[in-house]
Amino acid sequence: MHLEISGHRTKDQGAISRQSLRSLRPRSKMSATATGIHPHLTSPACRRFSVRLPIPSFAGLRWNSTRSGSSQSSSLSTSRGKAATPVLVYASGKPLQGRSLRVAVIGGGPAGGSAAETLAKSGVETFLIERKLDNSKPCGGAIPLCMISEFDLPLDIIDRRVTKMKMISPSNVAVDIGRTLKPHEYIGMVRREILDAFLRGRAAQKGATVMNGLFLELEQPEFGDAPYIVHYNHYDGTEGVGTKRSLEVDAVIGADGANSRVAKAIGAGDYDYAIAFQERIRIPDEKMTYYENLAEMYVGDDVSPDFYGWVFPKCDHVAVGTGTVINKKDIKKFQLATRHRAKDKIEGGKIIRVEAHPIPEHPRPRRVKDRVALVGDAAGYVTKCSGEGIYFAAKSGRMCAEAIVEGSMNGRRMVDEGDLRKYLEKWDRTYWPTYKVLDILQKVFYRSNPAREAFVEMCADEYVQKMTFDSYLYKTVVPGNPLDDLKLAFNTIGSLVRANALGKEMVKLRD
Repeated sequence: MHLEISGHRTKDQGAISRQSLRSLRPRSKMSATATGIHPHLTSPACRRFSVRLPIPSFAGLRWNSTRSGSSQSSSLSTSRGKAATPVLVYASGKPLQGRSLRVAVIGGGPAGGSAAETLAKSGVETFLIERKLDNSKPCGGAIPLCMISEFDLPLDIIDRRVTKMKMISPSNVAVDIGRTLKPHEYIGMVRREILDAFLRGRAAQKGATVMNGLFLELEQPEFGDAPYIVHYNHYDGTEGVGTKRSLEVDAVIGADGANSRVAKAIGAGDYDYAIAFQERIRIPDEKMTYYENLAEMYVGDDVSPDFYGWVFPKCDHVAVGTGTVINKKDIKKFQLATRHRAKDKIEGGKIIRVEAHPIPEHPRPRRVKDRVALVGDAAGYVTKCSGEGIYFAAKSGRMCAEAIVEGSMNGRRMVDEGDLRKYLEKWDRTYWPTYKVLDILQKVFYRSNPAREAFVEMCADEYVQKMTFDSYLYKTVVPGNPLDDLKLAFNTIGSLVRANALGKEMVKLRD
């Protein structure tokens, strides 16, 4: 048990003096020997210090300077007379004796791989369990530019750099998108089996134990800080059935997709989900040239009543797919229509793989319970309108792992639900606006063919393209210019009015 003191010192401040340490003693007799000063990399001008003091009567308390000026704050003098203002905050977990915190990550996609890497490199004993190590989830595979730098992805796993997009309306009006991109900006296209394997491999390099296994059941702790028991089938490559094994851990991250068994184990609740259907089609080289840096998106109730169809370029083939929430039974009909809309450009192609998978439509009612947290598709982090999930999966996995690392003090203490909820608070605060904006766009523009025509017409506007790409590539809701926003509002209303009028005329012609 320790009193932990942390604060900041600038370049003109020295080490903490023994006199200042003595001034912190309570009236009862105790030892005040500094066990270490740990500088953290913040900036050349500012370093964080931490001093740990063995004080039985103050066990579980930490001092830091994040809330200076509050009623709880206190000043800490340095040897040169400068003062930092540490604060007492409660560190709930008890110290772990003779071992590190143990965490099981269930699922080895972008969410699981990112979580496992963050945990392992920060001193947490990490176990990653994934059933399909060659997983090729049916996924468009688009990732934003910021993900490449933020997650330090090597460029050789990027199949294509998309700098042009065509948005194609129900009446086959095509709008070219991408005029506002800067020379260095692009959308990355990846194959999930390549990306996922890379992230798992890097987690293993950092110290995570990666296991080929099928998660079966999560046995709840018998009391307080007792371990969870993870039951799973282990596969060693020689037997198809697998061997039943068990693993004791202190916390669990569920990164096991839309059909998450971890979510069921904690009673996380259900959510609406879409079915994504995709075919990988190898097309002739001359046709592949057309898609070298181009992606296509088709909208219309023929390709999906509530989503869109796509043709995305990969290394030596194109991925053609669609999705729907409200009419899952007709998914193959929608896929056939998507292929038909793109037939001139993929003619002569050969289907080399067919894939289908559920995609969540909104976050689950419960994402954290006790020492179990959900991330990625298991938590429901796929955006409306665009259906994007790769970046948000990886980001949520990392955020959750960072919360565990912080709460456990790099694996030295037990964590509790409060530590994991910090991840949820940060996630919701950061990304709620993005999800809300895309939800509104889907409700407004995907509800009918006239609305889709208006949407495609609106996409021709250069201001719309700039705002859309800036928000997508860098994962922020970009504030716009008020005058341009007003102009956009009028144009949008005009597009919707014209599209609705056109829709009524088309109904008359059919009748």
